[in-house]
Amino acid sequence: MSRTTLIVLIALGATFAGFVLASNAQRLSGDDAEVATSVAAGPQTADLDWRETFGSTGEQLVFTVARLDVTESGWNARIGIENDSSVGWELAPGATPDGSFGLQLFETGDKQELEDRNRNGTLPAVRAATGYSPELPRILEPGASWEGEISARGALVAGSWARVVFGTLVAVGKPPEGLDEMLIWITDNAYQLDE
Repeated sequence: MSRTTLIVLIALGATFAGFVLASNAQRLSGDDAEVATSVAAGPQTADLDWRETFGSTGEQLVFTVARLDVTESGWNARIGIENDSSVGWELAPGATPDGSFGLQLFETGDKQELEDRNRNGTLPAVRAATGYSPELPRILEPGASWEGEISARGALVAGSWARVVFGTLVAVGKPPEGLDEMLIWITDNAYQLDE
């Protein structure tokens, strides 16, 4: 191969490499709507005081979320569950693919998005809790409650809306009318994560 041919090939290679780098830089800068960059949410504490119920008075489950903390290395949430029904509930994290205690991140805080995605089977993956303090009881008996902290490592996306997931709960015996044998509760309330 002659020296001139080699120089031309090197120049063409450099031009191609420059084009690829420029295209990727343009996509990452936001000029291409198909590629969105995400930023990790920074440390923050949200006092939430959420209280949500499922079932009718006298035969219901009560779900509470007192606080959500995002840290440099992960997140933790102060939550509670109260069994105001006539049957016990086995607390079985991970009994179903979507049924772990943890967080789900949504694009909006709109309850309609939750309902639509649930109906269409397109719920976001659960950021499953890996720590429970104190440990969850195996069965939450009628009239009993549990309050504690769930936590996990890993970044959360800034600007997304966090909902707390309680699940999977499995009825011990026949559940009261209006309550399913197996349920996963995703909070109606949502908190938008700051940058």
